[in-house]
Amino acid sequence: MTQRRWDHGYEKDDEDDVLEWEDHVMATVAGEVRRRRKELRWSAQDLADRCEEIGYPIPRNVIANMESGRRAVLPLVEVMVLAKALRMSPISLIYPVGYVDEVRQLPYQEPRPAWDAVQWFTGNSPAEDATDHMLDHFLAHDLELRSALAAVESEDYERWKVRTAANRVQREAAERALARYVDQAAKAKDELRHHRDAIREAGGTPPHLPSQLDDVDPPDTDTTEENDL
Repeated sequence: MTQRRWDHGYEKDDEDDVLEWEDHVMATVAGEVRRRRKELRWSAQDLADRCEEIGYPIPRNVIANMESGRRAVLPLVEVMVLAKALRMSPISLIYPVGYVDEVRQLPYQEPRPAWDAVQWFTGNSPAEDATDHMLDHFLAHDLELRSALAAVESEDYERWKVRTAANRVQREAAERALARYVDQAAKAKDELRHHRDAIREAGGTPPHLPSQLDDVDPPDTDTTEENDL
């Protein structure tokens, strides 16, 4: 008979008797909820009160039953609410990196490092058979957005240095730096346009752009829906 231990990881009575995958996931989440709750020095009632404040009540007895392994199911919405109440991210409940060395990512798979599972779950290490590349477009867009913002901010700073230079040497040095950042900003904006176009071509809506990058989208682009996101 399988021995259940609602704690990080799982145990087995012998080599052939391993906790089922669903139970393993439940045990990992429950163990991390309990660990974090105790770290915060909260009772189960304290956690239940915070869930209610969020707007999705999870009663104390439900939390207690989950932590002790007496509960058979754990809805995704509860993982989200519990994570918010515990001041952490949902992924940290499912794959508690640093507190669990290995997790079973899917049924019939051997345990793998928790960090590898996090990378897969968050899309940073996509499955080999993945065919939906929208997440890839958004990840690339985020990288280019950061690069473009950094270049534009540096460009603005160098323009200020040119205007306020105390002498010719300082002004010329600022002008050279400004030219470099202008070029970097232009290249970053071009890359950003490329990823925004790819998102639109795939049927998606690109993220809202900050005001510093208003010139990235062409003038005839309807960004009303994007700005409402």
